Amino acid sequence: MRDKGVKAIGISYLNSYRNPAHERRTGKIVAEVAPQIRVSLSSEVVAEIREFQRTSTTLANVYVQERVSDYLAQLEARLKVIGFSGSFFVMLSSGGIATRDTASRFPVRLLESGPAAGALAAAQAGMLSGQRDLLSFDMGGTTAKLCVIEDGRPLKTHEFEVDRVYRFRKGSGLPVRIPVIDMIEIGAGGGSMARIDSLGLLKVGPESSGADPGPVCYGQGGTEPTVTDADLILGYLDARYFLGGKMQLDVDAARNALGRFGRRLGMTVEQVAWGIHQIVNENMANAARAHLGERGKDPRRLPMYAFGGAGPVHGYGVAEILRLPALISPVGAGVGSTFGLLAAPLAFDFVRSAYSRLDELDWQFANSLLNEMAAEGRKVLESSGLSEEDISYQRTADMRYVGQGHEVSVSLPDGTLGVKHLETVIATFENTYQALYGRKGPDVPLEIINWRVVARGPQPQLNMKLQRESTKAGNAIKGARPAYFSARGYGETPVYDRYALEPGMTLAGPAIVEERESTLIIGARGRARVDERLQIVVELTNEG
Repeated sequence: MRDKGVKAIGISYLNSYRNPAHERRTGKIVAEVAPQIRVSLSSEVVAEIREFQRTSTTLANVYVQERVSDYLAQLEARLKVIGFSGSFFVMLSSGGIATRDTASRFPVRLLESGPAAGALAAAQAGMLSGQRDLLSFDMGGTTAKLCVIEDGRPLKTHEFEVDRVYRFRKGSGLPVRIPVIDMIEIGAGGGSMARIDSLGLLKVGPESSGADPGPVCYGQGGTEPTVTDADLILGYLDARYFLGGKMQLDVDAARNALGRFGRRLGMTVEQVAWGIHQIVNENMANAARAHLGERGKDPRRLPMYAFGGAGPVHGYGVAEILRLPALISPVGAGVGSTFGLLAAPLAFDFVRSAYSRLDELDWQFANSLLNEMAAEGRKVLESSGLSEEDISYQRTADMRYVGQGHEVSVSLPDGTLGVKHLETVIATFENTYQALYGRKGPDVPLEIINWRVVARGPQPQLNMKLQRESTKAGNAIKGARPAYFSARGYGETPVYDRYALEPGMTLAGPAIVEERESTLIIGARGRARVDERLQIVVELTNEG
């Protein structure tokens, strides 16, 4: 392989999740014969049962390792050149952050790290607002991401797919076993293109115009109408204030593109635009409803935290369809994920697969596995500059009824485990299982498949309280413009300057609130207030 020019090797043996000795020896042989070849061992990347997923994860890791490592090294060097003297960390898909060295060794852990940061921002904002349970809604140019925040933390999963043949169809991609914040991704964004299918019906997405050429109204060569074009025609966006006025939108081009569809469908331009807006809202709401149902969550109890460039434009419509109680829109919604980067603790996840029936468990063996992973985590975090006193550990087990094919993640008690904890573990599993599936399982024993430990540093303390521009105080209403709402058609709608809003102000829908990176649309039944952190909290009446 060395002589053939191979640059990377993934090593994955059938039972290495239990005994990594042969993988380690193979890695040493490669290092002796061809030290220039990069190597990833499956027992280090993900020491978990199910060899196909473990192997695909290991190959994905080593495949991108050189590129990610070189990029991060160059980035750190450039930071030093410009005088950066702080610590350089990299966001992980699990919601933690890691040093450059750790991220370079396990680049597969960076998948979905950007959306993960957004979910952390939503969780942090919810905690500060007294909302420990909410729905994170991040809508950008090509996709929308939804995530459940429970008790102040985003839900996590260890199953993920990349390179899907059918972009949003589960099972059509390469499985990757990494800890990742549990999000559903929908092909709905500002650049999602409308089309007319073979039955003559209007459809939206998942194809996207992207940033180049982008929506028709960008004037960069796009020809197919998009969600952004529809939002512009509906009056939700100001053609002269896009990106704070740095980019002029072409209203006539958007109208002509929608008009072509209208002639084929026998609809007006406005009807096509409203149809696109409603279809994309319904698509996102349906996906959210399924995602919440699979996790045993009632949407009517979850406020929505809407951010991303297009999130506040569509958040109210999606929340109304789902009958959510409230919508929260932060300042700087278009760059909301950056707050999550600041809110992320140093953290790393470890897993060991070791099958055992709970009623036959060797508690000493279980404690040795948990302690081994905790020691690994302590070593990683201490190398990042943390002291032992700063590190905490979250321990879980993947459990199921004997004979089932999939597991449920269950929290484990602190301290040394023993027979005295048996009833507690069983009760925790049954409560978790019932919350997910609405019932208890069969009267059979329980078994544990995987043991997990998350080593975590202190949670950064952020108040996320932004200062408004004092020069704007007292002049919140910018004017009014016609905006389209289904029951009333076009109507003069007040437009507010986001940077002039002060805590305690109230707004009645319909209303439009503009800032540089995004626009918040409040429907006719919305009643909004500005909280002490300058977030706009919209209460939905959901009548009728």
